Amino acid sequence: MEELGKINISTKPLSSGNVQVKFFVENEQGSEYGYLLVREPKPVGDIILEIQARLAKRKAAQRNIDPLFPLAPEPEDYDFYLFSA
Repeated sequence: MEELGKINISTKPLSSGNVQVKFFVENEQGSEYGYLLVREPKPVGDIILEIQARLAKRKAAQRNIDPLFPLAPEPEDYDFYLFSA
């Protein structure tokens, strides 16, 4: 997996029992932040690995955009949001 930069997280328990994770990613291209909804308790290391995997998946999907050979769109991930800072 490629280096995605430094990831800082903060968590907030929700009344539904889920946990909202707010994260910041700092790398040489700039800063990004986002939110991840975690449905069951997880250690911090597992949460960071999940964020890294979803970031890598999103970046790979952006690289595979080819107007001549379109791929089927990925289903929307409503548990993961990413914004540029």
